[in-house]
Amino acid sequence: MKHPDTGNLHVRAALIAVGLALLGACASQPPPLDWQMNAQAASERAVAADLAGNSRVGSLEFERLRRETARTGDATLMARAELLRCATRVASLVFEPCAGFEALRPDAAPAERAYADYLAGRVTAQSIALLPAQHQAPAGRLLPGGAVSAGDVAVLAAITDPLARLVAASVWFQAGQGHPAVMGLAVDTASAQGWSRPLLAWLQVQARHAELGGDVAEAQRLRRRIELVLSAGAPAVVKP
Repeated sequence: MKHPDTGNLHVRAALIAVGLALLGACASQPPPLDWQMNAQAASERAVAADLAGNSRVGSLEFERLRRETARTGDATLMARAELLRCATRVASLVFEPCAGFEALRPDAAPAERAYADYLAGRVTAQSIALLPAQHQAPAGRLLPGGAVSAGDVAVLAAITDPLARLVAASVWFQAGQGHPAVMGLAVDTASAQGWSRPLLAWLQVQARHAELGGDVAEAQRLRRRIELVLSAGAPAVVKP
């Protein structure tokens, strides 16, 4: 299947995750097929449910996405579907092997392999150009090493898509770059979108940071905010 130009993507969620089209076609091409529409709808529902903390619905919808994509027998599309889920989980500071992708790695293209490595916090000079455009600058900042500063957070703030911004912030955090400004940007991003799962994860990081720094009042404020989110029915998350 021909990859569309990024201005004509049908599946925004896949663009966020891998910067490539998972599904869809250019406007000048025939209408999308049934499997494409089904996979698109499943991907959107899966991402929304995962970010809202509804693991049951998220798992069901991701499984639908897998089934619809598997109908093509295209390992590249399947790899992108798996990366979409892993990126969504990374945004909530869930760092674990992307097992679904790893099973497909031998048949995945270099861009997919580079993105999977990026999600795991592994960046090389050669892989940066293969990443989605919005992740190239954040990945490049990790190469020199050294602690990031408050000024470096402008690299993350420049990412216009909120989910991509959260993914990049989480990759930095996983790489040991948990500057308070990174935490604050991630919290503000998740809060503005009403994404309770990543919001709770990042609030817990902030609260622990305040506690370790001896800022009792700030830690208490953050714990109250966590309770406020939980009072709305958001599921508790395991501390990252």
